[in-house]
Amino acid sequence: MRWLSLIALILLSLSAVAQVSMTVQLPPTGVLQMAQLWNMLLVSTSSSPILVKIEMRMKDVATNQPILTGFSRTITLNKGVRQIQAGDVTPVTYEYLSTAADRTQNGLLTAGNYIACYSVFLLSGDALSLLAEDCLAFAVEPVSPPLLNSPEDQSIVDGNLPQFSWIPPAPLSIFSDLNYDFVIVELRNGQSTAEAIQQNIPVYKSVHNKNLFVNYPVSALALDTAKKYAWTVTAKNGSTFAAQTETWTFRIKGAAAEKMVNETAAYILLKKELDATQFTCSGPLQVGYSNDAGDTTVNYEILSLGAGGGVIQSGKLSLTRGQNQLKVVLKGLTNDQYYLFRLQNNRKEYWNAKFIYNNK
Repeated sequence: MRWLSLIALILLSLSAVAQVSMTVQLPPTGVLQMAQLWNMLLVSTSSSPILVKIEMRMKDVATNQPILTGFSRTITLNKGVRQIQAGDVTPVTYEYLSTAADRTQNGLLTAGNYIACYSVFLLSGDALSLLAEDCLAFAVEPVSPPLLNSPEDQSIVDGNLPQFSWIPPAPLSIFSDLNYDFVIVELRNGQSTAEAIQQNIPVYKSVHNKNLFVNYPVSALALDTAKKYAWTVTAKNGSTFAAQTETWTFRIKGAAAEKMVNETAAYILLKKELDATQFTCSGPLQVGYSNDAGDTTVNYEILSLGAGGGVIQSGKLSLTRGQNQLKVVLKGLTNDQYYLFRLQNNRKEYWNAKFIYNNK
């Protein structure tokens, strides 16, 4: 009995001395393999080797539903730092509590927001005592979001029942229930597309679509040829947000739309790219610019494209958010000469228009 008491005291002292700290190494967002759930650093301060086991518990943050639990094999820890990976804990005893977890080591977790909690236990005979715990939240997101396909951005669409299509996110294997929410809103004067999507009541909305297209229904509110519309698509895994497309705009072709184009034809739309398009200017220079960058002011230059080149005129223009119609009084330009008007926004983007000056 005396020897048994002595052995018990020794084991208890070893348990008291053994100290382990743990740092879980999971990427906060992105695509995640099952094997990556076991990436961590363990630091032991024990003067002698100790035997430990690791338990991992994962649950869905949105629903609080347990996804899986895993219990590693016995691992020997020497004093110091040890990098732990999937190969160090295999074979792992798993209990799968949801379809969100792939049952293969190299399988991918489905899209969603999760929290993983880890416990390190000291093994003393058949007894386990807790040494360290750590929890880490992470999100599984697609590498590429869905991409809008048609109708093209800023297009004029024939007919008042257009078809909208998009390209799915990637990789598809991280989705167990991939579906899409589709929404169209009216884009009002002075609004950015992001503001319109967030603030305006939808003209039409369709949820939980399984297809990569939506046909505008006859039963929905008729699209007005005099208005501009914005549309976007949100990808979901079940009811959980996964990714969202850009927001594109369009008009419906019609008499009212054609009249609106004619009324603003004197304002030439600035472009980021330089092309062969040019126009003739006989008075003040009138250009259209979409201020998606949200600048309040912007610097402009007018450069001569003739012999010698150089900046002929420069200045500053005031802007409002959204579409702007800018008028610049021209000074010192020569008839029948080619010029380049450009402005630079706070994103360091140049927006350009080429013109021929002729005030005769």
